[in-house]
Amino acid sequence: MATEAEIYADLTTIFNDVFLRDDMVLTPALNAKDVQGWDSFKQIEIIMASEEKWKLRFTTRELDTLKCVGDLVATIAAKTA
Repeated sequence: MATEAEIYADLTTIFNDVFLRDDMVLTPALNAKDVQGWDSFKQIEIIMASEEKWKLRFTTRELDTLKCVGDLVATIAAKTA
């Protein structure tokens, strides 16, 4: 089971890779409107990398509920519990 802190650390690495940056600071409220270049393609990359990292699959229903990074963290935490 991954802790929230571990999930945020790993997601930071994923976001840095997806956005080709090394200065991403993830907060629970962070969403696509807050990050330049975060479009549907980047969203797919984030989801695919997350599924690979935690060896899980998101359902369409789960993906539809993701509105911010905090939602993604909560979903990953629940699926890895």
